[in-house]
Amino acid sequence: MFDRSLRLNRRNFLAAGGGLVVALSLPSSPRRAAAQASPGFAPNAFIRIDRQGIVTMVMPMAEMGQGIHTAHAMLLAEELDVGLDQVRLELSPASDALYGNPLFGPQSTGGSTSIRAFWMPLRQAGAVARTLLLEAAAQKWGVDPKTCRAESGSVFETSGSRHLAYGQLVDAAGTLPAPAPESVALKDRKDFKIIGKPHRRLDTPGKVNGTTVFGIDTKIPGMKIAAIAISPVFGGKPKSVDEKAALAVRGVHQVVLTDQAVAVVADHMGAAKKGLDAAAIQWDEGPNATVNSADIIRQLKEASKTPGAVARSEGDVEKALAGATRRLEAVYQLPFLAHATMEPMNCTVHVKKDACDVWVGTQVPTMAQTTAAQLTGLPVEAVTIHNHLIGGGFGRRLEVDGIEHAVKVAQQVDGPVKVIWSREEDIQHDMYRPYYYDRLSAGLDASGKLVAWTHRVSGSSVTARYFPAGMQNGVDPDGVEGADQPPYAFPAIHVEFKRVEPPAVPTAWWRGVGATHNIFVVESFIDELAAAAKADPVEFRKALLSHNPRALGVLTLATQKAGWGAPMPQRQGRGVSVQFAFGTYMATVAEVEVGTDGTVKVHRLVCAVDCGLQVNPDTIAAQMEGGCIFGLTAASHGAITLKDGRVEQGNFDTYLPMRMDEVPVVETHFVNSAEAPGGMGEAGTAAVFPALTNAIFAATGKRIRTLPVDTKLLKSI
Repeated sequence: MFDRSLRLNRRNFLAAGGGLVVALSLPSSPRRAAAQASPGFAPNAFIRIDRQGIVTMVMPMAEMGQGIHTAHAMLLAEELDVGLDQVRLELSPASDALYGNPLFGPQSTGGSTSIRAFWMPLRQAGAVARTLLLEAAAQKWGVDPKTCRAESGSVFETSGSRHLAYGQLVDAAGTLPAPAPESVALKDRKDFKIIGKPHRRLDTPGKVNGTTVFGIDTKIPGMKIAAIAISPVFGGKPKSVDEKAALAVRGVHQVVLTDQAVAVVADHMGAAKKGLDAAAIQWDEGPNATVNSADIIRQLKEASKTPGAVARSEGDVEKALAGATRRLEAVYQLPFLAHATMEPMNCTVHVKKDACDVWVGTQVPTMAQTTAAQLTGLPVEAVTIHNHLIGGGFGRRLEVDGIEHAVKVAQQVDGPVKVIWSREEDIQHDMYRPYYYDRLSAGLDASGKLVAWTHRVSGSSVTARYFPAGMQNGVDPDGVEGADQPPYAFPAIHVEFKRVEPPAVPTAWWRGVGATHNIFVVESFIDELAAAAKADPVEFRKALLSHNPRALGVLTLATQKAGWGAPMPQRQGRGVSVQFAFGTYMATVAEVEVGTDGTVKVHRLVCAVDCGLQVNPDTIAAQMEGGCIFGLTAASHGAITLKDGRVEQGNFDTYLPMRMDEVPVVETHFVNSAEAPGGMGEAGTAAVFPALTNAIFAATGKRIRTLPVDTKLLKSI
């Protein structure tokens, strides 16, 4: 595994011969020194400008549909003073030292951090490049750099009598000493020409015309295709295979067995799948063949009755509860969830004697590189990761299990082999958003005011597996996100985290983990308290938000735009949620209709967002729409269940996506904010769960405490 202790704590800027190269990096290393000495392209560069004036921007984070390549290019272009139509983009190579996420250390795309992490570093990269170009022009003209300005890829003398294109300046600029990034003045926000303005995404044309190459589109000369079957029971292994029958299928070349899987290698996917079917695999199911969902829920239920690690404790909760006029208790449950990305898991690998090439779309290039190196026994520098645009990540491609399987297969194949998972393999061998079992209690005084709040989160810890150093005295910070620091002011609050690992089931990051479950739990229970106090849900929240103007601002905006309080027809209702997660404040109002048959139709979602300064408002609105639909899909349909150690869901007939006729109108309204940017990738997903169920309560009087929504419970109302 890679060294997770790395931090991007210092950034240096480089100039390389044959063109100006600007990069942000960690302190010097042998690899970096070699890159510095290399003319032309250097993999540790964010900006490259050649003598023809072509500006290449190297993107540090993975593009998986979230629009980050456009937003990052906007940050660089703003300070470099070039138009987005003047640049071309490249994906960064694997390098923690040069492209490490400043908030995490390693090179990783996740946690809605791509803008939060690179908001300053990329602007500084552009500003330093601009400064060097201005200095180079000033020296050529023998004038003070203050009399020069940069615009649209050229430097102009203030008088307007002379100008030089960037391509004419790169050699001279490359010889100048680079200033420290912290010393270079960044643009005042009032002078922004690109940041904050809506811009069409740079990756859209290639996706529309079919020229974009995703990992699954990889084509290498001599490449074979492999279909894979992994043990249907977690932890199982192959027992017997009818290799002769598989090889009898036309186009099949080889049957490969690994510790957990069987792969059939063929000329094309059709032959590989037929060969896999013909192989008639028998499995040694191992110790998990009797695990069922009911067993896991029972385990969580019992564990949740005992104390966990304390995440936050303020005020005398027990005393306040004892003196409360009314005390409420509730249990909430959320299921395992799969990612079900549009692009199924795939990876192409060519293992040679002294090198290994991996073609894949991944959120963690350096982890992928290290994993392949460990499996092959090669040094890390002998492994090349060819990263691609990703057809949906949602946290799934923070994991390297797909790469592990592919490398193990490729080690037994002569030449490159592309390993492709079927949709059934993808869903039944995912790494799932944990199952959560939460207990809450709260007290109200005689006037209906909240006096105390307790919340015990019970579930698997992804952090403990993925990043053990991130655990804090037994508390998973991600597991309690949205629970330990809600936007409300509670007179007394006590929050615990109880780690409970389910047998066999692997858990992992989803499109938000802790927040996607805690926002649902907290906002649902807040609604329960409002109902118990006979208070309007919005007014009840506002009374707890007087100290928090940003949270109050989004709540006010969302409810105004939604027409909160206006009458609605019978069996229709509005529900609201408020959250602070991923550095962003947000409020959502859902308008739903519940049919007499129990079906739930969401007509409209109204979202108010305060994410600080907006880099590309168009992308943010798109993220809200996609995130809300992703969340609604899970809340309405999503649940992974186990029977006899096997995942019962296999494709989109049993793990349902939201259909087109189910998709509501999504309105996004922005609060104009000068704060530093927050994250957006997961915010919409987290917000929609409680807005939906609170609206169902408003329409029917039925409280939903377990997801997904069970329409049978609503049928008789």
